[in-house]
Amino acid sequence: MRHPHHYKIAAALAISAGSWGIYWLPQRILEDGGLTGGWGTIAQMIIGVLILSPIAVWRKINGRTFGLELPITGLLCGGGFICYALSFLLTDVVRALILFYMTPIWTTIFEILFLKKRPGIERAITLSLALGGLWVVFSKQTIIPLPENAGDWLAFAGGALFAGGMIKLEIAKTDGVFPTIFSFFFYGTLFNIVAGYFLKDYLGPMPTMDSFVAMSSFLFFISVFYFIPTGIVIFWSPSKLGAGLCSILFLSEILVGVTSSSILTDEPFGWREIIGSSMIVLGGILAVVLAPNTKKS
Repeated sequence: MRHPHHYKIAAALAISAGSWGIYWLPQRILEDGGLTGGWGTIAQMIIGVLILSPIAVWRKINGRTFGLELPITGLLCGGGFICYALSFLLTDVVRALILFYMTPIWTTIFEILFLKKRPGIERAITLSLALGGLWVVFSKQTIIPLPENAGDWLAFAGGALFAGGMIKLEIAKTDGVFPTIFSFFFYGTLFNIVAGYFLKDYLGPMPTMDSFVAMSSFLFFISVFYFIPTGIVIFWSPSKLGAGLCSILFLSEILVGVTSSSILTDEPFGWREIIGSSMIVLGGILAVVLAPNTKKS
């Protein structure tokens, strides 16, 4: 049966994922503050680990799971996010968005391969609407979103990794959501360090310590009130709604991203954005309403 709070969880996920549509704004603030070349992302991940570590230690002392037992989940979710964040440094924002947000396709494929699910007609309808809307929004820049450079491949791989993480979260049996969120930050940080090493020519030299100190309050604020709270909802939801439905609701980030960039920058907001956004919204609503009533509570 569906979770008794199916619609509430879906709404919370859409809002949390949608909030990531303005992720470009704090990234821009960090860059203006001197944390250039992706070092703001690295700092955010490390701060997440530092904030959550006391809770992890307390859970370990009390014999409870605390996240390090979930390396695959952490690497898939954290690594997928890091690829997404770093792709913005190496390709156009539009291409990074559309290639990463192939996640609904990846989750559907992974559900068939690993969970032996057979998506019904409702998945075909909602997936067509959501991805069709995505194509309408971005088709002016790219008719067929094929990877063309290193940044494109990072975004493409990031979407596949994150989708794999959603599948793991759907079937995982964990002691609450804390182990998942801590594994995301911990293993995502490790992934970030390794990726940063191989991409050091693009990331550039480490910013001065003064830049980190100057932005420390802002980094702490977005970690405590933005990064961690939305992450809890995002990583808790797949076990309640299923990875496929969650991946469609994640497209709310596109809506917020397109709208916020048009309001706060000179990005256009015309008929493509209106029609495409409407299709994505309709696809998300139908995905929630038509979701098979078989999910365990």
